[in-house]
Amino acid sequence: MNALARLGAWALRALQGLGHATFFFLELLRAIPESLRRFGLVVAQVHAIGNRSLVIILASGLAVGFVLALQMYYALVTYGAAESLGLIVNLALVRELGPVVTALLFAGRAGTSLTAEIGLMKAGEQLSAMELMAVDPKSRVLAPRFIAGVFSMPVLAILFSAIGILGAYVVAVLLIGVDAGNFWSIMQGRVDVFRDVGNGIVKSFVFGIICTAVALYQGHETQATPEGVAYATTRTVVISSLGILGMDFVLTALMFSTP
Repeated sequence: MNALARLGAWALRALQGLGHATFFFLELLRAIPESLRRFGLVVAQVHAIGNRSLVIILASGLAVGFVLALQMYYALVTYGAAESLGLIVNLALVRELGPVVTALLFAGRAGTSLTAEIGLMKAGEQLSAMELMAVDPKSRVLAPRFIAGVFSMPVLAILFSAIGILGAYVVAVLLIGVDAGNFWSIMQGRVDVFRDVGNGIVKSFVFGIICTAVALYQGHETQATPEGVAYATTRTVVISSLGILGMDFVLTALMFSTP
């Protein structure tokens, strides 16, 4: 009975937290129109969130392209299908690796930064001071960061996939010796812009919503102590990563289940 009572209490706390997070997200969406009137704040956050994440995204994309080309070539050449290397690399990047790896890197870099920033603002009572001055913290602080994160994620995912394809080209064509015309032609002929590239962009857009909303919620609801902020940043990475991987399965099943 004690175990059952503890399980019930945990379930009630989980449902309460889920409901609270849902209301927070709805209030955040409601604050977006007001934030768009302060477009300069959104632009500044795009620079802080997106531009400052660019180096790690490009470096990771290049490394993934290098390794993916090597691994796929050694696997395909065994079956005499090395001419399909460009197609396999492109589909793997634009459909799956680009959106997912970018989102995980985004959660680790920009998500934790957002959580720590909002948490420190709460610890310094800056959010409470805004409320005393009749300034809505959600429209002034949170919503511009949410818009910037959702906008930045698809752009970063596109750049990740593009630099990954370039890295695969360097390894496959310049190092291994795969025919350059074959590498590009089969890619252009078999990759569909709307089904493959478009669905990858939709994935990254959804992942941007998850990462940014989780980061802002954890920062806004953290305890106003150094330990609370540190714990909130950890939860941001864990919850965002699990949400990304779970939603990736759902979106993949919906988008690519039919030929």
